[in-house]
Amino acid sequence: MKKTFLIAFLLVSLVTVGFSQSTKGLARVTKMQGYEVYALCEPLREYEVVFDVTTGAKASSMLTGGVVNEGISDKLSQFVNRAMKEAKEKNQTFDAILYSGGKKVVAIKFKEAGNEKTKGIAKVNKLEGLEVYVMSEPMEDYETIIDVNTGLKAKSYLSGGLVNNSIEEDMAQYVRRTIREAEEAKKEKPEAVVYTGGKRAIGVKLKS
Repeated sequence: MKKTFLIAFLLVSLVTVGFSQSTKGLARVTKMQGYEVYALCEPLREYEVVFDVTTGAKASSMLTGGVVNEGISDKLSQFVNRAMKEAKEKNQTFDAILYSGGKKVVAIKFKEAGNEKTKGIAKVNKLEGLEVYVMSEPMEDYETIIDVNTGLKAKSYLSGGLVNNSIEEDMAQYVRRTIREAEEAKKEKPEAVVYTGGKRAIGVKLKS
């Protein structure tokens, strides 16, 4: 009886450990207008690039002289709108947009339908040594260590809005500020930064 109990306990432990490891660094991405948005992360499903999404000066930033600068969610929303417009003009279809860095965004189409373990799931990137979850939620449980609100972007303000931070630059600012504010508040260093919209991010500790 004891032997049977021990075997069952070991099996449960192995399954639990395996699940924990399988979700480390993974995120569930959000959708905008029905399209999955992968920002600074890589989809688990195989995909092909359908077309590049054109980028350029941001209209709202230019019209306000750089005093109002879009948040990351605003920029991604603009990219989705552009991708939808270009897909219509080119008579093409796509499943999601993918942003990996710099100022380049591509529209992609998945090669498979996916399942509950892969659909909408991505492996996140790191910035400044911390995992970044951009418009996505960690698959692991987490606790908030520090809450960060941001203000104006100096680069855009000084350039009259003609030069606008990339999403990668914005997230790097969030990460640096998260680390700095956690140190100033004498809190432990966050393991990741989660951004889900607006101009607010949180530094978190993952419960893996």
